Amino acid sequence: MTDHPFEIRLLGKEDRSDFCCGAEPLDRYFKTQVGQDLRRRVSACYVAVEKTTGRVAGYYTLSAADVPVSDLPVDMTRRLPRYPAVPAARIGRLAIDRRFQGRRLGGALVLNAAMRALRSEIAVFALVVDAKDDEAAAFYRHHGFNAFASSPLQLIAPIETFRMLLD
Repeated sequence: MTDHPFEIRLLGKEDRSDFCCGAEPLDRYFKTQVGQDLRRRVSACYVAVEKTTGRVAGYYTLSAADVPVSDLPVDMTRRLPRYPAVPAARIGRLAIDRRFQGRRLGGALVLNAAMRALRSEIAVFALVVDAKDDEAAAFYRHHGFNAFASSPLQLIAPIETFRMLLD
């Protein structure tokens, strides 16, 4: 087994001041607001920390959500009970520092989020994301997500998709 250059863990006391992903709202959130969301238990934030330097290379947030069954693609609803909504885990934000982009860290963070959802003691049917733009939506589609018919920037992937990858 090879040693990985990053450790993915719950955000702690890491220095966030020089994080820069190139998207100002994601940078601002990580530098100024994430702590409040953690204290209020609105979301959890996980960081990829470079082992050699301790520098934050990327982050994502994860929270509970539900998705109306009527919004799901028909092929996802065939075996579901007739409930109005299904439980999901939401990747609220995902960002990679510019110094670490192009190293497949974004995909590793998506898989880490799926692993945490699968290990959860609460039921999770799917992962959902709200992509910030078409480029982000393409990233998520590349990682197994499908757009909602009503909103091309809101995407979903059944958690079973990731179970097969992680087993």
